[in-house]
Amino acid sequence: MRSIVLAGLLALSTPAGAEVVSSGPNGFVVRETASIVAPVPQAYAAFARIGSWWSGEHSYSGEAANMRLELRAGGCFCEQWKGGGVEHLRVAVVQPNERIVMTGALGPLLYEGASGAMDVQFERIAGGAKVTMTYRAGGFANGNGNTMAPLVDSVLGEQMKRFRTFAAKGGGKK
Repeated sequence: MRSIVLAGLLALSTPAGAEVVSSGPNGFVVRETASIVAPVPQAYAAFARIGSWWSGEHSYSGEAANMRLELRAGGCFCEQWKGGGVEHLRVAVVQPNERIVMTGALGPLLYEGASGAMDVQFERIAGGAKVTMTYRAGGFANGNGNTMAPLVDSVLGEQMKRFRTFAAKGGGKK
């Protein structure tokens, strides 16, 4: 019975939306949105469990379970594995159930001399939560921001879809 209810709730969830807002040789802005059939506190808590919903295909270790997100100023969105690790982003702002802002360079952007700001906002809407993730990156040494924008948009769009499914299934419940 529970799986039928969950399937119904997932069907009611609005698909994640993705877009390249702007791009140029030295930077870009991408935005992902998802409406989730879950209250804001549950969506917020689910986001923090990043190792449970991020794709291992888009990690350094190949195992998303190696990822952690510490929701505190100065906290780390980090990945640790035997013999190595990486800081994906550093938490700059935490407003529980409202906003998380992280800074740094995701994936290959780290090697481009780029930096970015990921702004994740949680909003109460009828039937659940709207989550908007905006990632602004700039400083490309090789001037390839236009090339990187659709690639980053695709990867973050995939992660947002995974997050939406995880949160709607109760991934933020304790």
